Amino acid sequence: MRLSDFDYQLPEELIAQFPPVVRGQSRLLDASGELVHDRTVQALPQLLRPNDLLVFNDTRVLKARLFGRKRSGGKVEVLVERVLSEYEVLAHVRASKSPPVDSQLILADRWTATVLGRQGEFFHLRFEEEPALAVLAQSGRLPLPPYIVHTPTDDDEQRYQTVYARQDGAVAAPTAGLHFTDALLAELAAMGVGQAFVTLHVGAGTFQPVRVEDLSEHQMHSERYDIPAATVTAIEATRAKGGRVIAVGTTSLRALESAARCGTLAAGWQETDLFITPGYRFQLVDLLLTNFHLPKSTLLMLVSAFTGYERMRALYQHAITERYRFFSYGDAMLLSRDDTVTAW
Repeated sequence: MRLSDFDYQLPEELIAQFPPVVRGQSRLLDASGELVHDRTVQALPQLLRPNDLLVFNDTRVLKARLFGRKRSGGKVEVLVERVLSEYEVLAHVRASKSPPVDSQLILADRWTATVLGRQGEFFHLRFEEEPALAVLAQSGRLPLPPYIVHTPTDDDEQRYQTVYARQDGAVAAPTAGLHFTDALLAELAAMGVGQAFVTLHVGAGTFQPVRVEDLSEHQMHSERYDIPAATVTAIEATRAKGGRVIAVGTTSLRALESAARCGTLAAGWQETDLFITPGYRFQLVDLLLTNFHLPKSTLLMLVSAFTGYERMRALYQHAITERYRFFSYGDAMLLSRDDTVTAW
């Protein structure tokens, strides 16, 4: 497999810079059957069945970006990647010169962060005055994706967050979930569609480009995820009743498939660096609800593995022709699994 196999040309104006005026009013490219239909997200109750199970990622996006200076002078920008403990984090630090161990950063003119060391590309920082989550809540800025060019607003703080977000820890939103409203969730529940949750704290690595042409040489970034025991029970009950498991977003799918790699679905917190490419055999997920992804991205490769490479190419071309909105604030697609998987 080559990186160039996953490239496509996207008109810049199709990159959604803002969410739809009303949450839940996005378009939906329905590829859940043999035929393709242009619908809206509001059509989901007609496309799902009683005893189906929706699996959501309930991670909550942190206001993870901080600006400041080194105590010795010089501007710095900090993007928290992972909260390690009450006061300690791993973070990207952008500065003219990398801050050395034991140096201090002054962030938002009020918080001190001490550099404890390095872990690969990340800096290990300790906040001195307040816990990390308190510092971010008070002084952080929402880390919108790099292709969204406006400064985050109060509206972004609401709309770049799912209505069911409850576990602090993500640097990016699980964007397929942004389409759901409380009303739509209630309508689906009333018709007998189950709802379960996983937590995968999406890292900034989700936006990192793949830099090697030979995909076998790519090292996938690692993310932390949790499968609650209640979700394991819900999936087992869904299978027993003949229902389908629908992953809401690639992060939900990746968590489920990572937890099932040993052959049975394992509950609890784990780490995953699972890189899903065409040829992967899916074990749990029957349908995938997802947004449209960046060219040459690992998420586009995952979608190709799930629904088939040629079908992915055709669906993306259809979406471009029909002027769908792309990426985090864009429209969605509902995909069936390709059960004729053969390794490349």
